Amino acid sequence: MTDQPMNDGGLVAYGIDTTRPSVARVYDYALGGKDNYESDRALYRQIMKIAPETPEWARENRRWLSTVITWLAEEAGVRRFIDAGSGLPTAENTHQIAQKVNAACSVVYVDNDPSVVAHGRALLLDNDRTQFAAADLTKPEEVLADPAVAGLLAAGEPVALVMALMLHHIADYEETREITRKYAEALPPGSFLAITHACNPGDGGPLDQLVTELVEKVKHAFPTLAFRSVEEISSLFGGLEILSPGVVRLAEWHVPGVRIDEPPLTGARDAIYGGVARKA
Repeated sequence: MTDQPMNDGGLVAYGIDTTRPSVARVYDYALGGKDNYESDRALYRQIMKIAPETPEWARENRRWLSTVITWLAEEAGVRRFIDAGSGLPTAENTHQIAQKVNAACSVVYVDNDPSVVAHGRALLLDNDRTQFAAADLTKPEEVLADPAVAGLLAAGEPVALVMALMLHHIADYEETREITRKYAEALPPGSFLAITHACNPGDGGPLDQLVTELVEKVKHAFPTLAFRSVEEISSLFGGLEILSPGVVRLAEWHVPGVRIDEPPLTGARDAIYGGVARKA
């Protein structure tokens, strides 16, 4: 495969459609990245008109990711990580966070977005404990059969599976539950499942109205986007033990055993919830 020419004379990796916005590239732009195109920036501007706090979703998710990965590597003793639906590499990626705690940590990134695949392969060049699986997270059998993922699981040691800001891009609720169930079944005992997900309280209040409008405005680009209730998000952990403080706003989440003052409500930022569960 070769790179494709762009209208401005530059090059873009083969298979990347720059005319249609990508979840990964819109997220990259929200974080101040440079791996995005005008179609992504145009959608981002549209989203900002409805929910100007949107960049906070991306930053808050990165903050949460750093806290969770650090705790898992440092306190829970996890040495193996799978970041499913990882998105484009940016500052403080999962392998950088984990290996800062313990250089022996191994990480496999999973994504099938062509933009992410192109950048993900570059991760292999400078880190022999980081691998990339070009697979679709909505197809657990495909992901679990990938040599990088299968190799990580084969040792039978605890694994932390991270699915951040991705499951709400699967429209069907029951399908989403089935997907997470299959992953949970494949994890060795003592493993962890960490999820962040867009939430709609469904109570008719301001946040409910805001996210309902947002979904309507961006459905042409993200037709499968589904904000879910706290109860529905919690059910995605199946029978795993959800650790304290439960499935909560990211600003409220803290590592087990540590208390924090509850932050004030901040509008659209509170549409992102997260939690961590352990497999017995």
